[in-house]
Amino acid sequence: MRDIRNAGSAWALRAAGIAAAVSAAIGLFSTGAANADTFVPLPDGHIVDTGISIDSTANKVLISPSLAANGAGREAWLSGNVTANVTAVPAGLTVGPNNGPENNAGTNNSSTDGAGAFSVGYLVGCQVALGSLSAGASAAISTTPSLTGSLSLPLAPGQVKWVNFNYINFTKNGKYYFDLQDQEVDIQGCGGYAQARQVVTVEVPGPDYIKTTLYGQPFSLG
Repeated sequence: MRDIRNAGSAWALRAAGIAAAVSAAIGLFSTGAANADTFVPLPDGHIVDTGISIDSTANKVLISPSLAANGAGREAWLSGNVTANVTAVPAGLTVGPNNGPENNAGTNNSSTDGAGAFSVGYLVGCQVALGSLSAGASAAISTTPSLTGSLSLPLAPGQVKWVNFNYINFTKNGKYYFDLQDQEVDIQGCGGYAQARQVVTVEVPGPDYIKTTLYGQPFSLG
């Protein structure tokens, strides 16, 4: 069995070339106000592996000061479209008992229930440069349960948490979609700068286990 893990190096090179354009595109809904909402359009992402391709498009984030008004909180509304095109599924896959990826130490956020898996979420860190994180750092990342809607996320300086917004199993080849619209994250306890980064993962078990991960460009949460 082999484990194919792509950290999206090609995507990282592409993202570096458009970082300046992304920075220039940041807009304020309320100019001149210290507490203005900040709208940030994010670049698309794409990765191809053996029998798997992932596309992440229409990504954007709206950042606001937290309603707690304590100087250590902020709110973000995350949106985007994610597509996985899978052609590597072997015949005869079945779904077994599974609670979803929990990112326990040594798992690299994998699930092993006998079926393919498609998940989308975000790494959120306080005073941590998420661009320097690699798969080997997964043991230090805390786990946050899967959710839909809003989430209050306590986050201490130096801490990174995984927010899993959506997750499905599949047993057949095909195209699979996630449409995120204004997924709210309320971050509390982070007195310094905060960053977030989209992480999309597709896993296909079988004679050759394949795991492909698309990392989005890190963005500031203020």
